[in-house]
Amino acid sequence: MVKKIFYFPAQNLVTVIPAVLAIAFLVGSFYQTQVLKNYILPATFLMIYPTMIGFKLVEAVNFSHARVLLWSLGLNFIVIPLVAYALGSAFFASEPQLFAGLAIASLLPTSGMTISWTMLSKGNVPAAVKITVVSLVLGSLLAPWYLLVMVGKFVPVEVVQIFKTIAVVVFLPLALGHFTHKAVLRRYSPQEFQQKIKPVLPSLSVWAMLFIIFSSASMKAKMILSQPNLLMNSLVVLALFYLANFVLSTVVGRYALNKPDAFALVYGTVMRNLSISLGVAIQAFGPKAALIVTLAFILQVQGAAWYGKIAQRFKVFRESGRETELTPAVGPGRA
Repeated sequence: MVKKIFYFPAQNLVTVIPAVLAIAFLVGSFYQTQVLKNYILPATFLMIYPTMIGFKLVEAVNFSHARVLLWSLGLNFIVIPLVAYALGSAFFASEPQLFAGLAIASLLPTSGMTISWTMLSKGNVPAAVKITVVSLVLGSLLAPWYLLVMVGKFVPVEVVQIFKTIAVVVFLPLALGHFTHKAVLRRYSPQEFQQKIKPVLPSLSVWAMLFIIFSSASMKAKMILSQPNLLMNSLVVLALFYLANFVLSTVVGRYALNKPDAFALVYGTVMRNLSISLGVAIQAFGPKAALIVTLAFILQVQGAAWYGKIAQRFKVFRESGRETELTPAVGPGRA
């Protein structure tokens, strides 16, 4: 019974996240939860740390899968931030924290689910691993500067503070995750790690994430519930954001890549690293910024699931073309 409860949130994000939001709004309407703010940073660390155990950083320094990687970098660090900037300027000019949340999500691409969805779609998994690693490292380094340009005139952007936040929520867990993985492999074989330990890690991450979602939503519950249009506008903007991302990556995949690489490209660009985005948003900009990242979880999971079915059914990508660079590589799944 305890085991089922432990794994349930990670296996049912689509229903669990809205439920946690509803509970947070209810609790926050009657009680002050500001004290929870003191625990958000430790929870953010606990959310990211399990996802970094077994992270293949070495993938960032080889030159495999160059074609699909270059397309992904162009979309992730040029096109998609421009889409977010256009939507934010049009809809969130009077809500700078929401704009900042959207900007953060647009600047931190790929999640562990990038690899999982690519695998389920029979895409190029080694390429997805490569895109995930390079995008995480590059996005973490570029995000503070991009944020300064994108939302600096709407909300104060402290570049040094954001770098410190990213160091705590990305690079420190990355370093500790590396040493933890090495320590685990002294006791367990790689196969035992994959079978016994790795399946536990996403659930640990999700429980910490749910605490952050509950805390950020409950602290601003009265304000959010007094402005229902805020939720609706956020959902509309996010829907447009993800729709644009799916369309753009699909067009590139269809006309510039073969089918396995195309699926790696789509899931390597549309899927945003919302766990890290949530941590940065709540620490650097506050609960409103965290709200839009939280809502993005709902749309992202649903969108990825439906996209795979639609793309396969309507044969969106060509079956043959340039040979894909399939090399034996395995990447860890992350929530």
